[in-house]
Amino acid sequence: MLTKLVNFVKDHSQDVILALLVALLSLLSFATGYLTARYQERESIQIESPVIYNE
Repeated sequence: MLTKLVNFVKDHSQDVILALLVALLSLLSFATGYLTARYQERESIQIESPVIYNE
């Protein structure tokens, strides 16, 4: 089982590296956006009075 995995990685090393880079870049982008949104100072939304539309 392990030998098949090692042989697969050796045969497709460029594809494996590309897939790992894409996955790491995606995770890094998500983490950066998450941290930016989490620590961003903004005011809470408050509804002062409801708006009711008549037909």
